[in-house]
Amino acid sequence: MALFAFSVAPLGAGESVTEPVARAIKVVRDSGLPHRTDAMFTTIEGEWDECMDVIKRATDAIGVDHGRVSLVIKADIRPGHSGELEGKVERVHRALDAS
Repeated sequence: MALFAFSVAPLGAGESVTEPVARAIKVVRDSGLPHRTDAMFTTIEGEWDECMDVIKRATDAIGVDHGRVSLVIKADIRPGHSGELEGKVERVHRALDAS
């Protein structure tokens, strides 16, 4: 299992990238993988191959209208662990509450 945080956006699209990014996020939502989207990244959790497939399809969804796409990926690969999308955050909150 792994967490993949990624940011994908068209290059040269002007000030707003809302519409193409929304298409990419729809791919993530439709995948059924656990995910979270914030202002900078979308994080998904799953097996390596299924996550990379979702990231590729999300990138392709943006590339439909734009010839050039920027993609940044960060991965936390932890075989044998699941539920880390929430688990990592919960552990930090417990540590903060204990201090």
